[in-house]
Amino acid sequence: MVEIVYDSPQAAVVIKPCGLGSEEKGLVTVLRDQLGCDIFPVHRLDQPVGGLMIYGKSPQAAEKLKNDLLAKEYLAIVPDQLTKDEDTLEDLLFHDRTRNKTFVVSRQRNGVKKAVLHYRVLERKPGVALLRIALQTGRTHQIRVQFASRRMPLLGDGKYGSKLNTPIALWSCHLRFRDPSDGIIREFTRMPPAVPPWNQHDFEYLK
Repeated sequence: MVEIVYDSPQAAVVIKPCGLGSEEKGLVTVLRDQLGCDIFPVHRLDQPVGGLMIYGKSPQAAEKLKNDLLAKEYLAIVPDQLTKDEDTLEDLLFHDRTRNKTFVVSRQRNGVKKAVLHYRVLERKPGVALLRIALQTGRTHQIRVQFASRRMPLLGDGKYGSKLNTPIALWSCHLRFRDPSDGIIREFTRMPPAVPPWNQHDFEYLK
């Protein structure tokens, strides 16, 4: 059973399990069976990534939620080569669909999209930094490639260069949106479970 955080007539906020796809034949199918209604994706999470997701219960609700998804924030752990405790990263990204991999490129061309995120260091441990990241754009693999291109691949992200044998250190921790059911702005925050690679950090303290 998937954990349901919030359920309204037009929207559902859930905790996506790591390793389950977020679209058809994945979490969408599971939620249709569990909630007994139609489910439509609003945004996506990479298959190995877990955390908060929101779905619409009709195509119209999903479209409204896409426009009224006001904030998406994530936790990530990276090798600590950061020179600033807080910063904004901007890049041009190209996603190669045949390889399902995203690359930072130096100039604008067909298929290239601007990517912007803001990070803040929450905690430093020997050799690593725990970050809270706010996305301003939502590009495929954006967080993963923006840090990997700076020689700081997320812990456990073998696709983008990490050599550590651990689940990927990326978690969707916060959503803020306007509920199409009643127009009220709602927000939810969930910390990751106390399992590797997160169990070295005290999230009760960090809240």
